Amino acid sequence: MARAGKILSIRPAFLSKTSVKRRFPFPLSSLTAVVVVTVATLCGISTAPAEAQPGSETESKIESKTTPASEPAVVAVQKALPAVVNINTERVIRRTYRDPYDDIFYQFFGGGRVRPRELRQKVQSLGSGFIVDASGYIVTNEHVVERAEDLKIQVTTSDGKTYEAKYITGDAEADLALLKIEAPKPLPFISLADLSPNLLGQTVLVVGNPLGYGHSVARGILSAANRSIAIEDLELKNLLQTDAAINPGNSGGPLIDLSGKLVGVASAKMAYGGQGVPVQGIGFAIPASVVAEKVAAFRKEPQGEAGGSYASSAARKRFGLTLQDLTPDLSEAFGVEAGSGVLISDVEPGSPADESGLRRGIVIFHIGNYAVSSVAEAEKLFAKARQNSRVDMGVGIAQRRRGVVLQKIQIVSMVPKG
Repeated sequence: MARAGKILSIRPAFLSKTSVKRRFPFPLSSLTAVVVVTVATLCGISTAPAEAQPGSETESKIESKTTPASEPAVVAVQKALPAVVNINTERVIRRTYRDPYDDIFYQFFGGGRVRPRELRQKVQSLGSGFIVDASGYIVTNEHVVERAEDLKIQVTTSDGKTYEAKYITGDAEADLALLKIEAPKPLPFISLADLSPNLLGQTVLVVGNPLGYGHSVARGILSAANRSIAIEDLELKNLLQTDAAINPGNSGGPLIDLSGKLVGVASAKMAYGGQGVPVQGIGFAIPASVVAEKVAAFRKEPQGEAGGSYASSAARKRFGLTLQDLTPDLSEAFGVEAGSGVLISDVEPGSPADESGLRRGIVIFHIGNYAVSSVAEAEKLFAKARQNSRVDMGVGIAQRRRGVVLQKIQIVSMVPKG
């Protein structure tokens, strides 16, 4: 048999240029290729690409490019997961209860009334959060850790260690809170200095503690921005929308991109539409830029002083009051002279403040014989209140009628608890 090289060099005499054009409607180069493949096959020469042999260097390179460990989502999770924490809270709800037969007995027979009984109920909740500083500062949703003075806050890190967390401060309108844990060594964290660009359509990952299943991951895209939602009497604005699964327990956890950078904080999901139609794939997150701004403001607030720490608030702990300084805008809205009074922003159900009739939106002008103009002043006075002693306060309720603010001042008395 002739060698393949010689056969390939032969041009048959009958294949002249004229005859090729007449007899073969395809190019001569195509016929030559057919001859080459045919001769190579007859000679036992393989024309297929060489396959990587098991254990060869080529096979190793191919595997290194296709292994799941190198997928961007996997790398991003491995980068962020050590900074994600599970938050377990336990708070005590106090409610007063009076036996109806006591009132009947008093009505017919007189005498002293029996003091109302106090019922205590423990309420547990689960949520997520993430470390934003190596010293142990943690960001989560405010609704996860609300009423912190009655809370026992436990934080579990990705390595299984559990810490008692301290509530530093929070913002109910932004639905963000800052916690602090003490660890013997620096902790891994998600940086607030290098944030995701938050581009519509980019892949996002939700990492958190849904339904108590610790450190779970859900994947989706960034669906929209600048969304607004209303939850009871609270309106959240400028939110991100995603189709990544956000379930109960994910609240407070991070939303990250494929480089592990923070996109936002998982906050809420839409379960039903306007007509009660079930909805899927619509979740909301607080943008990372808002988180970074709020955390910077939180850390500037004084800690361990009256008004600086929600958890150390005497007004909250002893009377069930959450107080807020009156800004110039709020003072104008309530018809209050600037620099006068403090605003009640929340009242704990069943607390002394609740029993005395105090409600959110009422302004406290003086406590005892002392006028107050800031939360710090009010906290100092509340902290001095003795157990079982009555505290009198001058409060004002503002109402706007036909554009005119009418204010009613009255005296309210409370007895602090514990």
